[in-house]
Amino acid sequence: MADISFMLLIFFLVATTMDTDKGLFRMLPPYQDPTEQQEDIKVLDKNLFVVLVNKDDKLMVEKKPMNFRELRKSCKEFLLNMNNDESDKRYPGYTEESIPGIGKVKVTKAIVSIQNDRSTSYEKYIEVQNEIIAAYNEVKDVYSLKYFKKPFKDLKENQQDIIKQIIPQKISEAEPKNIGGK
Repeated sequence: MADISFMLLIFFLVATTMDTDKGLFRMLPPYQDPTEQQEDIKVLDKNLFVVLVNKDDKLMVEKKPMNFRELRKSCKEFLLNMNNDESDKRYPGYTEESIPGIGKVKVTKAIVSIQNDRSTSYEKYIEVQNEIIAAYNEVKDVYSLKYFKKPFKDLKENQQDIIKQIIPQKISEAEPKNIGGK
């Protein structure tokens, strides 16, 4: 009896697959010593694409209610349109940088800012994150097709790094607020 149970235990250990950890992949900011004086970073409002999710899982994007299906398109449009006219508040600014292998290109200053209510459902939070990441991926495809004639996923690592320099993925997550109650 002990041999059979031992063999069954080994069988189930070998035959069972383990789920890998799931989650959102984010690069955390570097550690900053709290005793050091930190300089304030000034970001122009025109460089921010603000996404708010309330307790009822409704979206407000750029101070306007938005249907969830329009989020990716709107974020992609924001990331692709750059303008250095300070009076034009619709689109983010850019800097011109010289990137080896390509030359002078516009590098966006766009930052996507997400803020949710503490009562926002986890599913909606993940959906919003996924749509924003999908928008960034589509924009990366636009630039990789423009400069390398291939989709981003088919590029070599050094080519992907070049595209990441042109369209850096900057996502700011604000501390959840308790606006809606509960």
